[in-house]
Amino acid sequence: MANPDIPNVPDTESLDPEDWEDFRMRLHRMIDIAVDQMERSHEGRVWTPFPDEIKSLFDLSQTGQSSEQVDTTLQKLLPYGVGNTHPRFFGWVHGSGTPSNLVAEIAAATMNANTGGRNHAAIEVERLVIEWCKGLFSFPDEASGLVMSGTSMATIVAIKAARDARLDFKSRQEGLGGHKLVGYTSTEAHACIARAFDMVGLGTDALRRIPVTADHQIDIELLKKQIHNDREGGFEPFLIAGTCGSVNAGTIDDLMALSDISETEQLWFHIDGAFGALGMLSDRLRHRLADLERADSIAFDFHKWLHVNYDAGCILIRSGDTHLKSFSDRPDYLKSAEHGLAAGGTWPVELGPELSRGFRALKVWAQIAEHGEEKLGRMISRNCEQAAYLGELVEAASDLELLLPVSMQICCFRYVPASASDVDLNSLNEDIVIQLQMSGIAAPSTTRIDGKTAIRVNITNHRTAQSDLDVLVGEVRRIGADLTQSH
Repeated sequence: MANPDIPNVPDTESLDPEDWEDFRMRLHRMIDIAVDQMERSHEGRVWTPFPDEIKSLFDLSQTGQSSEQVDTTLQKLLPYGVGNTHPRFFGWVHGSGTPSNLVAEIAAATMNANTGGRNHAAIEVERLVIEWCKGLFSFPDEASGLVMSGTSMATIVAIKAARDARLDFKSRQEGLGGHKLVGYTSTEAHACIARAFDMVGLGTDALRRIPVTADHQIDIELLKKQIHNDREGGFEPFLIAGTCGSVNAGTIDDLMALSDISETEQLWFHIDGAFGALGMLSDRLRHRLADLERADSIAFDFHKWLHVNYDAGCILIRSGDTHLKSFSDRPDYLKSAEHGLAAGGTWPVELGPELSRGFRALKVWAQIAEHGEEKLGRMISRNCEQAAYLGELVEAASDLELLLPVSMQICCFRYVPASASDVDLNSLNEDIVIQLQMSGIAAPSTTRIDGKTAIRVNITNHRTAQSDLDVLVGEVRRIGADLTQSH
């Protein structure tokens, strides 16, 4: 007998559209709007602040809106991204995405697959993407990997695997057990390495940050000395994290020397290759990256220099057995079977922290399948050539100063007026970047090089042309001169 206190919900009600033809037309309209936005990605402002009047439309105090209201609000959101789809977005290291990835995203959203486990097509596609990655870096057949949200999460997986392998996997139950593990990276390394040390219980003090040389590479001699001193002091060195593409300057550590030290000292050799590792596709960079194949783990992003739409990163681990031992834990409700939906061998949840995982691998597969390795590699090479061109423009200008040689795709420089002795150059160059961003002309970022504020121009954008760099340099000089005169 029905309980009168419980509302009667009809069992025919769902969240599906009541009229599928009407929904089909709705989706077509939104696709047209999206494609129009993508087609115009090179036009207008690079970045525009999010207006309060549009922000207020996303206030969820009023729900149950009509589909027309929702779609109108979504359309109004589109111009207010971070700007990385525009060819003059030069800040940080963001990929610019591709319209073709929209097709893969629609297919993935339609499947709505959870790729944490079980026996289904999405997991097989991810395994094939990982096989491609293993081939790219000449990793052995027994290596394993996962498509992840990005290098930050991938680094956590790598550091945990390295920690567990050093402690014979007892750390999974017992913790560090009094072991004083320490690892090594450069002062130019990405912060995600220190965060991983924190998150796997090692603590950030366990990460020794080795100074860099004048070329912004980890100082090999200082590294050797620190390892020796740590062993003498009762610490247990277990890992070296090399950088393949530093955030500040795009530099690459001496990977051969680091791999030799790791081998001699019996340390895990990890490489942060967030954007630089995929330089393996580039004829211009490949010879500089040969020692990637000697790494025990590589973390990198597809959403940077492969231009896959956010988000998509990857972890590769040389020893698939170590990888599995570091994460595998199959409770009864996730037990495997020989046949059926619970079959399929090793599940991704046994190789990382997530059981709930989206089908990121499909857009990665689609990007590689459609555009091909050679074309993707050419886009990488072109960005490096453009950064070198920007460096030449800077060196040719009397009021600009190149702060570091261009290594890959990053150029760091500053505006230096003739009256430099009377001007706070750090403050001036900060103001130049802010004005570039606020005006919508371009969006570089800033960093510090040897205490000097640099206008940092990163080019990981398949839409950027040399003319965009001409515009940037002209505007930096114009804004710099105006600010100098106004002081």
